[in-house]
Amino acid sequence: MSITTCSPAETKSRHDAGAAHLIDVRTPAEHRALHAQGVTLVPLDQFDPTALKASVPAGKIIHLLCRSGGRATMAAQKLADAGCPCVVVEGGTDAWAAANLPVVCGKSAVSLERQVRIVAGMLVLIGVVLGFTVHPYWFGLSGFVGAGLTFAGITDTCMMGMLMAKCPWNR
Repeated sequence: MSITTCSPAETKSRHDAGAAHLIDVRTPAEHRALHAQGVTLVPLDQFDPTALKASVPAGKIIHLLCRSGGRATMAAQKLADAGCPCVVVEGGTDAWAAANLPVVCGKSAVSLERQVRIVAGMLVLIGVVLGFTVHPYWFGLSGFVGAGLTFAGITDTCMMGMLMAKCPWNR
């Protein structure tokens, strides 16, 4: 089953017509900060395609949103593997808001992607500083982070992001 995409405006139109069930797969903190009106939160780290498939009202197609589309595509693949048709909203919540579609704003949060960049950068910096000042073995920390980022880029999965999604401030 292939993964299809659709624009935010088309998704909104389908939702208004009762044909779309909107699912946000971001972290609860990101969802609290800003989300599309009418969306249901199902964080990617708690995503159960079988349970979700069973909970969707008959006649509705699941439309998935995240911040920009990456996590929604991962969730869509899980749903496709479970035999459930779904649609990824192009550009995610960022595109939804940019299209001036209805959103709910709340307490601002640092996005998961930004948290990963901050932590990865800090780990690389710490590894370099400690490598020069304490022991050269600390350069291995920077190498490990670099290898992890390379793996994340190649596979489009981020273990650091998945771990950070479980942190208390992202709940």
